[in-house]
Amino acid sequence: MKGIILAGGTGSRLSPLTKVINKHLFPIGKFPMIYYPIAKMRECGINNVLIITGKNSADSLISLLGSGAEFQMEFSYRVQEESGGIAHALSLAEPFVGSEHSLVILGDNIFTDNLRECVTAFEKQPFGAKILIKSVSDPERYGVAEIKDGQIKSLEEKPKSPKTNYCVTGIYLYDNQVFENIRKLQPSTRGELEITDVNKEYLQSSALTFDILNGWWIDAGTWEAIHEANQYLWSKAGLAFGATVCHNLAIQ
Repeated sequence: MKGIILAGGTGSRLSPLTKVINKHLFPIGKFPMIYYPIAKMRECGINNVLIITGKNSADSLISLLGSGAEFQMEFSYRVQEESGGIAHALSLAEPFVGSEHSLVILGDNIFTDNLRECVTAFEKQPFGAKILIKSVSDPERYGVAEIKDGQIKSLEEKPKSPKTNYCVTGIYLYDNQVFENIRKLQPSTRGELEITDVNKEYLQSSALTFDILNGWWIDAGTWEAIHEANQYLWSKAGLAFGATVCHNLAIQ
């Protein structure tokens, strides 16, 4: 199993600071934001990780993370020259993944659930994809999964009238067919290759499964979310989570 962290994008919702700093370097609790998905990779036994970022922030990320040796991991890097969407960024990982399965985490997703069991189960799955979903109070802000009889019935991107409260988080597991699925896509009205369309390809092939996140989760892509994340990380429960991150990354 290979690990992929997507840490690019323009961070327009966090402008003007993101004109000079990649949002994944913003402090959340005691650590830069990107430490959290890295810790989750290591927690479930994935030590070989590709970090995909934009050309304006590659130097900063490499300066912070280096080869990964500090974390007893191995990091590789790819640069997304222009913002073309999450699926486009993911397509850059094809040489890195090869014939293996991969765990993909968006770098601004911070969560407490341990993914080890989910990853272990998916490694035994011969093909397909798995998404992680979470019940939220504002599903219209996200991709939404409609669940019926224990299966995904439909996926909608930012619907005005969501059919459920289950948002699709930025945590995905894919077989290597994902790259062929990306090649089938056409750009959306935003001019980007959408990860929701990738997941729909799997859904149409009856090859998309899901797990539900039960713990705390946030998409820290807005100032409000960053404030909420920091409130949690400085709370009693959040400090305990931060201690786990320290342990997972072998930070003393």
